[in-house]
Amino acid sequence: MLTRLTQTFAACLVLASALAAPVAAEEPVTAQLRPGWRLPDGDHIAALHLTLAPGWKTYWRAPGDAGIPPLFDWAGSRNIASLGVVWPTPHVFWQSGMRSIGYKDDLVLPIRIHPRGPGDIHLETEMQMGLCKDICVPHTLRISARLAPDTRPDPMIASALASVPFTAREASVGRVRCTVMPAGGGLTLRTEIDMPSSGGAEDAVIEAGLPEVWTSEPSTHRNGNTLVTESRFMHMDGKPFMIDRSRVRITVLGDDHAVDIQGCTG
Repeated sequence: MLTRLTQTFAACLVLASALAAPVAAEEPVTAQLRPGWRLPDGDHIAALHLTLAPGWKTYWRAPGDAGIPPLFDWAGSRNIASLGVVWPTPHVFWQSGMRSIGYKDDLVLPIRIHPRGPGDIHLETEMQMGLCKDICVPHTLRISARLAPDTRPDPMIASALASVPFTAREASVGRVRCTVMPAGGGLTLRTEIDMPSSGGAEDAVIEAGLPEVWTSEPSTHRNGNTLVTESRFMHMDGKPFMIDRSRVRITVLGDDHAVDIQGCTG
């Protein structure tokens, strides 16, 4: 069933792209690379700066059922040993009864780069992303830049780094217990998280740590100081799979702050 849904969704994206061709002239997103600065430990902080046209939004790394996950291709980059994208706290959007997780207006997406050696870094970036207004369309951004070591700190990037979710320790999270149960060709994951409120009606996003596994929008409620979530996992191709509790990632989105929780125990 999920394979058929996946194929249908892909076909809809192609159709949406074709139907939306006249909208492309509106330039729903513009992008630039902010060169950032070299850290004392030798790593380099740069950022993609995306400016979205009014009414348009794009998606977080786990976009929800109504979103399109972003994909990055760094092929052609030089003097890079490793890099990681740092995700600022996203927003929750509701449209036609479906939840998506993402951003609107401006998005500064920091990139932390560990170079192979001293000197310039040459960054080649292709980002495949989803953009949504009245309909959703796939979009590709390509950026090439040279990052010199003699750059200065960028307040806009620093602000984006400060807006990432708190760690579990920073948010005073206690025990994180999870129970995995079989459920109709997939698995159900129930988590019980001992943590103070993050403010208002909290949303949770559950990531299985397996790209081929679909995760449903979790139901979330509180029992006093414990946040309880329950979501369903299914393999995209209907294959059997196992959940590694240490790779489960839970992001709690509250009105006051967000919390990034990595791993749970049985």
